[in-house]
Amino acid sequence: MNSLTKHQPSAITELNNVTVRPILAYSDNYIWLIEDSQSKQLWLVDPGEATPVLNQLESFPDHTLAGILITHHHDDHIGGINSLLNKYPDTPVFGIQSKRVPQVTVPVTEGESLSLSPNVTLEVISVPGHTRDHIVYFRPDDQQPLLFSGDTLFASGCGRLFEGSPSDMLSSLKKLRQLPSNTLVFCAHEYTTSNLAFAEAVEPNSAEIQQRIASVNQLRENDQPSIPTVLSTEFDVNPFLRWDRPSVIDKACELAQVKNLTEAEVFTEIRKWKDRF
Repeated sequence: MNSLTKHQPSAITELNNVTVRPILAYSDNYIWLIEDSQSKQLWLVDPGEATPVLNQLESFPDHTLAGILITHHHDDHIGGINSLLNKYPDTPVFGIQSKRVPQVTVPVTEGESLSLSPNVTLEVISVPGHTRDHIVYFRPDDQQPLLFSGDTLFASGCGRLFEGSPSDMLSSLKKLRQLPSNTLVFCAHEYTTSNLAFAEAVEPNSAEIQQRIASVNQLRENDQPSIPTVLSTEFDVNPFLRWDRPSVIDKACELAQVKNLTEAEVFTEIRKWKDRF
């Protein structure tokens, strides 16, 4: 099954005083609801649609919607903001200051640390590529770091390049590849099945990719999200984090019909192939 049209996802990530829940929007978007159970505060990441969010918030009558976090300006990530602000007018909206997201009231910049509550501190990382002004939010934690990656890093894939260049995206993914390997990655779309089909084409002899396909197929057959993924898993199966691995280099050289490519050229060839896959 390649869409989430039948059932609301039920996978919930519970940590010490912090819970992350997926809210389904459209056919394959995930809006992430972050809860600090100690302070009874909630944050939304990329609310592209208001109705499912409003329905979910009814389950938290004693909580406060403390903020909306935006990764980039595409409508499927910001389309629900105005309706949410109509009901919760004092809610701060965090994001890059831009005419394309006029609802932002708390502009953020690369390297900034947002201390949102006793248990929720998020670092802002600039990751141009999908769009020029894309950012992600990283929660550092010795035991379980979290990354809200928007449309930059997907499970087994990366975002399409609408505004940035392959070199931009490569530089952005290099930043994310340096995060702790146990980081949980909460991306914004359920693209994992199709991304894995492409990963298998890039590295057809990878046992790790075959194992990941089997586990994701089981989740999707049970109407469960394949997200979050773990960064260590992505190191093993995501071709867009494996630009310097011999098998990916060989495939890129085959595509380009040359013997040697730089890492930027490897990434470019793989991304171009994914666009037409």
